Amino acid sequence: MKLLLGLFVSSLRRRRFATSLSLLAVMLGVALGVAVSVVNRSALDEFAHGVRVLSGEADLQIVGPRNGFDDALFARVALSEGVAVASPVVELDVRLPGRDAPLRVLGLDLLRSLQIQPALRPDTGPTLDAGALLDPDSIYLSPAALQTFGLRAGRTLRLQLGGEAVVLRIGGVANGFGPGQLAALMDIAAAQWRFGHLGRLTRIDLRWATGGDTPAARTALKALLPPGLQLVPPAQRELQAADMSRAYRANLTMLAVIALATGAFLVFATQSLSVVRRQTEFALLRALGVTRAQLLRGVLAEGCAVGLVGGLLGVAVGHGLAALALHTLGGDLGAGYFAGSRPTLQFDPFASAAFLLLGLAASALGSWWPAWRAANADIAPALRSSHQALLPPARVHHRAAAVLATMAVALAALPPFRGLPVGGYLAVACVLACAVVCLPALAHLLTRWLARWPGLLLGLVRARVAAAPSHAVIAAGGVLASVALSVAMAIMVASFRDSVDAWLARVLPADLYLRSAQGAVAVGLEPDALKRLAALPGLARLEPIRHEQIRLDGGALPVALVARAVPAEGADRVFPMRELRPCSGDCVWVSEAMSDLYGWQTGQRVRIPIGGGEHRFEVAGIWRDYARQSGAILIDLARYQALTGDMRANDVAIWAAPGVAPDTLRERVRALFGPGVEIASAELIRRSSLALFDRTFAVTYALEACAVLIGLFGIAASFAALAAARRREFGMLRHIGVTRGQIGTMLALEGALVAGIGVLGGMLAGATISVLLIFVVNRQSFHWSMDFAVPGASLALFAVAMLGFAALAARLAGGQAMRLDAVRAVREDA
Repeated sequence: MKLLLGLFVSSLRRRRFATSLSLLAVMLGVALGVAVSVVNRSALDEFAHGVRVLSGEADLQIVGPRNGFDDALFARVALSEGVAVASPVVELDVRLPGRDAPLRVLGLDLLRSLQIQPALRPDTGPTLDAGALLDPDSIYLSPAALQTFGLRAGRTLRLQLGGEAVVLRIGGVANGFGPGQLAALMDIAAAQWRFGHLGRLTRIDLRWATGGDTPAARTALKALLPPGLQLVPPAQRELQAADMSRAYRANLTMLAVIALATGAFLVFATQSLSVVRRQTEFALLRALGVTRAQLLRGVLAEGCAVGLVGGLLGVAVGHGLAALALHTLGGDLGAGYFAGSRPTLQFDPFASAAFLLLGLAASALGSWWPAWRAANADIAPALRSSHQALLPPARVHHRAAAVLATMAVALAALPPFRGLPVGGYLAVACVLACAVVCLPALAHLLTRWLARWPGLLLGLVRARVAAAPSHAVIAAGGVLASVALSVAMAIMVASFRDSVDAWLARVLPADLYLRSAQGAVAVGLEPDALKRLAALPGLARLEPIRHEQIRLDGGALPVALVARAVPAEGADRVFPMRELRPCSGDCVWVSEAMSDLYGWQTGQRVRIPIGGGEHRFEVAGIWRDYARQSGAILIDLARYQALTGDMRANDVAIWAAPGVAPDTLRERVRALFGPGVEIASAELIRRSSLALFDRTFAVTYALEACAVLIGLFGIAASFAALAAARRREFGMLRHIGVTRGQIGTMLALEGALVAGIGVLGGMLAGATISVLLIFVVNRQSFHWSMDFAVPGASLALFAVAMLGFAALAARLAGGQAMRLDAVRAVREDA
């Protein structure tokens, strides 16, 4: 048995080039999957740690709109049956002038909060100085905030509140925050006063008394809550973060799995060609007493060895890639789910084990058919000296192709499973499998089409591919998978980008946009500031916009509420409407995500908690929204103000008067408010948004590039093996006067033709997959619709580049066989 194992291991050493390429392909697929999982796991763990730090030992939290709720509720909750401790919280994201990173200010009743969050406390020495804690001008910063903003105790801190600056004194360090958390502590009354939040809370943390958590106590507590407030465990915030990023993570993982599947094609190609070349060797082993089962296990062991070594290397490389991604892109991989986070790398044993097993399985599956062929081949013909090793002819399995196509259509029609487009993913796999099954037909069609082109070398190439279509199909399989992935993603990204660009043009009609403070929803520009702004010379008109987040019954994630003036001409002047109907009463217009997640349709009457009460509205339209994945509701600004009494604005759209340059008006607005507000033109916002879009897909482009690289590896490995097996053929060609250069050109043309088969199949499969990605996967994952757009010029350039690289890879891979002396090569046929 050891001797037999040694023979198979030595075979891998003899085929160093093909083995190395197969190992590299598996390693890349595993590494990409591990990197995506590790980055997301590290980001989620950091976010969860931050939530646990802020929540402390709370059993439950009362949460509501981001702008807060009436603090009169606190007294009733604190006296509720079973509640041991109730701690009021004001949590705000504010910004330092000229700094993009937000600072999270936590206003606490420090004497109460110590019973729930004992670690969160100002560092005032061994005893608590009540006077220092209650000082309304004092704020205590986390170590990370002090370091990031270059501050120290005793210095003055300027924070932006709408159009005004809040000046505080840094009283010292706030203990208890995690590494990297940009946060600060204040007395709750001081935070309410200094940040314009008087009479309002954003959260109440609760801890049950011993034995107090009973169904009756929870029912009584819920009965105290006005509409729009929910009683949730602190862990739900962790689940919300995971839910928000789950679809993005799943799509990246799917791309990594496709790259791994491409690696499986490469293992299949190299093992198949190896088995063909070693038929005489296997026949001799069988004649010496090796059983079919032993031979099957031996060839399978070769593939599994490649998968195991490649998988182990992939796990190590994946963690290295994850470290690089965390350093350059952050924990959100450019998608904005954990914007600004810089989590530390954490080893993920589950992801490592899962992708290691996937790499092993991919290699085993890629080796199964060649192993079966080797074990069941006839012994006698293979032992003859005149035996010519060939693959079995490639056949088109029409029935299998029809079944796979039908399955793809049926799976695409399935609803999402737990928020993920599982049916869409399976439909993509069926389309890829169907395309591979149809490759022999594509090879036949392409060689017949080339028959009309004259030329000796081209004729030899065409005859060679037509005579051995199985070789072409095997080599083209990996190319097809990688091209299909790249084409599908290119069409999807182009469609998405064009749709986002058109959407931005609709939602940004003004010349300038003013924002009070990035991330600070609870604060905003006061009415007096808006009046001063309206009085500026050169300003034609302005439109205030208020943003809020509300919580609906049965919804895990907060829903965005956008309040802005809806003109009499219709809401389609504000947002691009997919559906619109006349409405005369209280109306709202909802995003596509609301329709998908909550089932809201035009004409439906819905209840929405606004301003501490629940109000009925009619859904008058459904609009396309690319900014808010968990759903958004548009309400007329005047109606929102009447219901809430909230007259502030987060954003202001500004139109310049005729003859006034927007840059001139921007300088006047800057002079009015100073550096504490953001002012940008519509064009700048558009460019920044598209730059963020491109950054979001940076990881996707990397996954595509790796898949294409693996496909090219397949071409190189296949032609290296084929060229070695065709030394006698090359020798004969040299004897009849064909030069080495012409043989090299012939190999390059063969590589281009084989790649052309894969590229053609990949283009067709990729176009089909792009339809699934646009209308099934993305719609079910992110609840976005988009217009279909094909980047024809880019795809044509990509196809030409693939053919060129494939020709080069085939030429270089066959170089060793071409250098053999012609007489020696022919003598091998004697």
